[in-house]
Amino acid sequence: MLSNNDILKKLRVALKMRDEDIVEILKLSDFHITKGALGDLFRSEDHPKYKEAGDQILRNFLDGLIIHKRGKKEK
Repeated sequence: MLSNNDILKKLRVALKMRDEDIVEILKLSDFHITKGALGDLFRSEDHPKYKEAGDQILRNFLDGLIIHKRGKKEK
């Protein structure tokens, strides 16, 4: 089964995004993360500074991606 980290890695590659792009997309959903903390999510699992991506990060990334691609939801 894929972890949230694996899903984020695959989306980053598929969408040809850099870390700065992902940070900006997360900001669109009011989730703030530094490039350093984001880099910890993309490390290999055996690295000492590896961090697991929680559901909240993945959810906010997907929400921000929707805003990035479609724009803000109109009322």
